[in-house]
Amino acid sequence: MSVIFDRVALIGIGLIGSSLARRIKRDKLAKRVVANARSQATLDTVKRLKIADEVTPDPAEAARGADLVVVCTPMGAYSEIAKSIAPVLKPGAVVSDVGSVKRAAIEMLAPHLPKTVHLVPGHPVAGTEHSGPEAGFPTLFEGHWTILTPPPGTDTAAVERVAKLWRACGAKVETMDADHHDHVLAITSHVPHVIAYSIVGTATHLAEQTQSEVIKFAASGFRDFTRIAASDPTMWRDIFLNNRDAVLEMLGRLLEDVAVLQRAIRFGDGDTMFELFSRGREIRRGVIDAGQHIPPAPHVAKKPSRSRPMKTLKKKLSPESHRPAARAKRRARRVRSRA
Repeated sequence: MSVIFDRVALIGIGLIGSSLARRIKRDKLAKRVVANARSQATLDTVKRLKIADEVTPDPAEAARGADLVVVCTPMGAYSEIAKSIAPVLKPGAVVSDVGSVKRAAIEMLAPHLPKTVHLVPGHPVAGTEHSGPEAGFPTLFEGHWTILTPPPGTDTAAVERVAKLWRACGAKVETMDADHHDHVLAITSHVPHVIAYSIVGTATHLAEQTQSEVIKFAASGFRDFTRIAASDPTMWRDIFLNNRDAVLEMLGRLLEDVAVLQRAIRFGDGDTMFELFSRGREIRRGVIDAGQHIPPAPHVAKKPSRSRPMKTLKKKLSPESHRPAARAKRRARRVRSRA
């Protein structure tokens, strides 16, 4: 594979950033990869994994001289990052990102970038519930879409260069309007996360005996919800804050459809239920036929510290653990441990 960019700067090196770094390094898609992260522990991990040629805690230092800068942080940090890197961006550089809300990405990045720089926002529609540089793997994007949402008037050569990189990573590339992207992703990605967080939250308020049975007899549907609900909370908080209108619109439509199904169940309307369930089966078949099933992640050995016995899970799900007094005590313990 030929070199596409000389110097690529990755601002943020979690699941997506580290997967991109791994693929670029593996296939020699750039001459040099620079990783930026706020945490020294993260930078040390990146050095140990050898997925970047340089590491730095300073985003401006990472972006200096880069042909491509990809912002891979939660969206709440975008504006400050753009302000930080703007003075050092070389003329003709391309700035992109991997965020899940594209109108907000443009609004937070574009005002701070010099006119000599090309902004090509992007969204790789791929991922797992894991986070951090150790969670990444080079085949994450294979067979999945990356959506580019360049603002009107963006240099076509810059857009094609970014598209070429994503195709080299195994992704299929589509270009669309940012607002249209946000509406589509609201129903295909954002609302499913709302549902997952809600149903897992409901489980935390069940009686203790029922909680243990929920964990013990968790069927595939509930397990899928818990996998989605394990996604990075900071990232998803920022997604909902920045795509609230589209998410609320799609939630409204969903609640109307849920009301139809609720009525069918209440009055024993089997025909309506069968029609809805059949439609769902066809959608699932379409997703599989389009190759949009979740890619298998590489085997990761379980860390003993992350292992939670049933007793611990019951305690975490108990109603008492969510009462204000209990939460206050936990916060106080965390403050003392950091002191």
